[in-house]
Amino acid sequence: MSVRDELIRQIPNLRAFAVSLCGNAERADDLVQEALMKAWASIDMFEAGTNMRAWLFTILRNVYYSDFRKKRREVEDADGKLAANLATHPEQLGHLDMVDFREALTKLAPDQREALILVGASGFSYDEAAEICGCAVGTVKSRVNRARTRLADLLALQSGSEYGPDHYSRSVVDARKG
Repeated sequence: MSVRDELIRQIPNLRAFAVSLCGNAERADDLVQEALMKAWASIDMFEAGTNMRAWLFTILRNVYYSDFRKKRREVEDADGKLAANLATHPEQLGHLDMVDFREALTKLAPDQREALILVGASGFSYDEAAEICGCAVGTVKSRVNRARTRLADLLALQSGSEYGPDHYSRSVVDARKG
């Protein structure tokens, strides 16, 4: 029996399996069609003498679960209201912001820039940054604070204390105080 004949012979079994998976005859037909298309496209991967039926069922099952996972992430938006609220800022604004930031960073005192980069960009703790800089932890904290404040001024931001790795910690402490 040819591979084509075996594929055709398995269609009723595939359809019954698809109906049992999704419970909808129309959807089952779509699943079978997609599974057969995938099988035909990769027929060279099928090893002659092995179980064609099991191979096809595996493909159908994988198609079903892939579609299921994809549909779970989808949101119905028939009237387009959700899509209308989505917006993406042009990339050039982010690039210009980065250019401004780099320029402002060069205007910081070298010790402040070093402390800010160690703590803010490199992710070191204040203790680690102090060890790297060879100074007290309080000195690093002071330098980082002054650097943030100066950057905020240079970039015309509201407050330098809004930015940095310890923002979350401060907001939690502030919330507990209030």
